[in-house]
Amino acid sequence: MLTRKVFLTKTDTTIGFVSQNAKRLSQIKGRPAGKHYIKALPSLASLKMQTRIPSPHKNRIRRAGKTTFVMPNANSYRVVRDPHHTLLLSRLGWAYTTSANQSGKAYDELFAKEASDVIILPLQQTDTPSTILKIGKTHIKRIR
Repeated sequence: MLTRKVFLTKTDTTIGFVSQNAKRLSQIKGRPAGKHYIKALPSLASLKMQTRIPSPHKNRIRRAGKTTFVMPNANSYRVVRDPHHTLLLSRLGWAYTTSANQSGKAYDELFAKEASDVIILPLQQTDTPSTILKIGKTHIKRIR
């Protein structure tokens, strides 16, 4: 069953874990269970099915690249446009995504490969993390 597996892959921003199982991701990373993960989506249509986008921000979200949006309901979403990563997401529908390291530690390839169920090659490290914007009904705040 694909929905329970943890994939190690090149995401649109870094090498990361991708899964629909947030509990398993928390165990692997040693992260508190209540902390939210970014939900990666393959298209704007799938984003609209997940959450309501405040009207003043629709154009910004549609045009954004490598940007994570924290919505008023405190859930965070990123529409992925990278073809390699979108292929996996379109098969899953959506997935939680996080960097492939233990919380607070640097990336370790051996740890990442041992912790994942499926490894999707090529694994290429990039140094550009996503921008994170917190949006409200009318305002916007840059977090990273």
